[in-house]
Amino acid sequence: MLAEQNLLSGGAVAIVPEITTDNVPENPGRVNILISTCGTSKESLSELYVMFKNSVFALAYSITSDYHLAEDCVTETFVRLSQIKKFDPGKGDGRGFIHKIARNVALELRRRHKRDMEDFIIQSYGEADKTVEDSIFINQMLKYLNDKQRQIVVMRCCSELTFKEIAKIMKCPETTVKSRYKKAITILQEKAGVTSEQK
Repeated sequence: MLAEQNLLSGGAVAIVPEITTDNVPENPGRVNILISTCGTSKESLSELYVMFKNSVFALAYSITSDYHLAEDCVTETFVRLSQIKKFDPGKGDGRGFIHKIARNVALELRRRHKRDMEDFIIQSYGEADKTVEDSIFINQMLKYLNDKQRQIVVMRCCSELTFKEIAKIMKCPETTVKSRYKKAITILQEKAGVTSEQK
């Protein structure tokens, strides 16, 4: 896992340079409470937005391949979140819940705009401090993955979701998520020219 994180987060052959991590609190119960009150509290919604805007954008961009559609997805995700009527803060998985909404919105937007997933637009993940070279490299590398592999890599490496959380979002077994992730990492390592010594 450490070798995968090194490959994905830095160094000369980084595939996904470190994306500014969201300000998610250590206590997942805090996220759940904010979700249950965000429909009536602007402060709760604002706090959730600050916590998750970056990871929602990264996930949306991995699906739509379009900067503006990803921005629209961020907005729509939090609009839908504010309209949630029933969410049990004692039982819910807040982080997974938000990313599930984001994934559904991004898939809807992609279908609506009929984007060709094979033609990646060279754009950054919305961060001013990333270089153009990083942005190009990220997109060139992610292009080698299929749609599901790309989503899993972004949710795991950028959103830092667990395999269990990703499995719930994608409605498939955890073992399937793990195998797709492992295959994706192998593909990315090969394309980045990482040798067995570097792993």
